[in-house]
Amino acid sequence: MVLKRLMRCCCIAKHTDDEDKIDFGGGNVHVITSKENWDQKVEEANKDGKIVVANFSASWCGPCRVISTVYAEMSQTYPQLMFLTVDVDDLMEFSSSWDIRATPTFFFLKNGQQVDKLVGANKPELEKKVAALAGGSVAPPDRP
Repeated sequence: MVLKRLMRCCCIAKHTDDEDKIDFGGGNVHVITSKENWDQKVEEANKDGKIVVANFSASWCGPCRVISTVYAEMSQTYPQLMFLTVDVDDLMEFSSSWDIRATPTFFFLKNGQQVDKLVGANKPELEKKVAALAGGSVAPPDRP
């Protein structure tokens, strides 16, 4: 399992304290804590006609921490989408079922089906994909 090897490589950097969890800064990001919680949120999004943006990340991952601020901002800018985040360490078995090979990895789901994917903390590409999926109704803010 690639995910377990990834986790093993980085286990020295892994933190377990709650204070080391990624803070989404008051955004509209739903933190997924179980497979049941995931199923509930995806079902809710489907019922509301929302596209799901799912962020698989880890608290010890520097790029994950950096992109989390942008992710939280986007969750407020695009309320027509549902933003979820999964800590790959907390839900290792579930994460491995998604074939996560690097963190962060973003999946975009419509009606529960994957329509796109982005691997890495590529801010311009993430903003572009999210804006396109949101129907372009709100332009992403200009940033230097």
